[in-house]
Amino acid sequence: MKYQPVQNFINGAFVNASSQKTADIISPIDGTLLSTVPMSASTDLDVAVAAAKKAFTAWSKTPIKERVQVFFRYKYLLEKHLKELAELCSEENGKTYSESVAEIEKSIELTEFACSLPQLVTGEVLEVSRGVECRTEHVALGVVASIVPFNFPSMVPNWTLPNAIALGNCMILKPSEKVPLSSGRLAELLKEAGLPDGVFNVVHGDVEIVNAICDHPGIEAVSFVGSTKVAKLVYQRATSNYKRCLALGGAKNHLMVLPDAIPGMTAQNVAASMSGCAGQRCMAASAMIGVGNIDGIIDKICEEARKIIPGENLGAVINKASQERIEQYITEAEQQGATILVDGRNTKVNGKEKGSYVGPTVIDHVTPQMSVAKEEIFGPVISIMRTNTVDEALAIENANPYGNAASVFTQNGAMARYIIERASAGMIGVNVGVPVPREPFSFGGWNESKFGVGDITGKSSIEFWTKLKKSTTKWNAEAGVNWMS
Repeated sequence: MKYQPVQNFINGAFVNASSQKTADIISPIDGTLLSTVPMSASTDLDVAVAAAKKAFTAWSKTPIKERVQVFFRYKYLLEKHLKELAELCSEENGKTYSESVAEIEKSIELTEFACSLPQLVTGEVLEVSRGVECRTEHVALGVVASIVPFNFPSMVPNWTLPNAIALGNCMILKPSEKVPLSSGRLAELLKEAGLPDGVFNVVHGDVEIVNAICDHPGIEAVSFVGSTKVAKLVYQRATSNYKRCLALGGAKNHLMVLPDAIPGMTAQNVAASMSGCAGQRCMAASAMIGVGNIDGIIDKICEEARKIIPGENLGAVINKASQERIEQYITEAEQQGATILVDGRNTKVNGKEKGSYVGPTVIDHVTPQMSVAKEEIFGPVISIMRTNTVDEALAIENANPYGNAASVFTQNGAMARYIIERASAGMIGVNVGVPVPREPFSFGGWNESKFGVGDITGKSSIEFWTKLKKSTTKWNAEAGVNWMS
């Protein structure tokens, strides 16, 4: 075992969970046992919430310009330890080192945005009548929780913790039990940056802790990122307990490729979008709709896909169970009449035979009724459907129950605008395979990709992590009685 057993981080210190139950942390790269993670009990959550509530009084009263000084230092520490954090991310998640570097760089960008919050939450003031003033201000909620997935061990926690904490809240983070190592390191860096004890806490575990977070009377708001099935359950349970909840689910993102698309650029973007992070991201392109004759572009996509080599520029999927599930989707599509142009099944990497790898896979002649066309595969697989018109392509995209992203590849500006206006997704790309907005623009989908109001990052997150206080003051007695009295 490479690392010491993982512990919870509560009130500024690493502590053992009360439960003796643990799970192994296996590196998807080569099957190495990295560590063990505790399956905490609800009593462990109680201790963390108590610490956070105690810290909240002083932290929420600290001026925001002082609070963000912690995140200026935290940003510096992320930059200083980028290589170490990226290597740890790769070890536990299986993604390539360059992808892990990009993840830490995005974490730095998210933290940089949090440092700008004093300029964004200044509130408003207006003299509404002679001598009478109305004012608004953003007020922290209290103790909040963030439940995060395995696919981005550093970035997704940093979607929430910098903004929520800089705005005056205290946080409980529940990492994925598959990738808990990065969260512990983030906790250490926050403490080194000067964050007071109790403001940020990490409680490890499985479904028991997720349910306990949703039920806990001391937690005011819950954010969740994961599958749509679980997002629905979390949203329903948290809101039934009168909490705010923003739950991000899965996706089935469609790329519409028109005949006038630039072949080389399109092929590179499509291949990178479907295979980046081994396809284990909710913004991956997993469905492509070719409009008209795009055979030449598909040929180039296959050429690009064959340049993606497992163990070199393609990382592992999270575990063997995921590998088997992805390969079953490919086999089922083949049995249903689809054509496998590039086949990533039965992939082995020399020297890493115990790793979990699926090679890049391109499937043509897929019909909208096939599972590979409808369901989130979460692997380096793209399914190609064919249509004659843009409206037919839009009908397929609109019928998809998810709504994270959609992209179009074309050189026709009017046609791009036509698709932007009609695609049913929260994030749209034009000649962009992964249309993730940069800060301060927020991340968030539509339909069954998101449950709750607002987005999880950027300016939109301010409304989720705060409540608005309105005050009206009158000091001039000589104004007499008026309707403001």
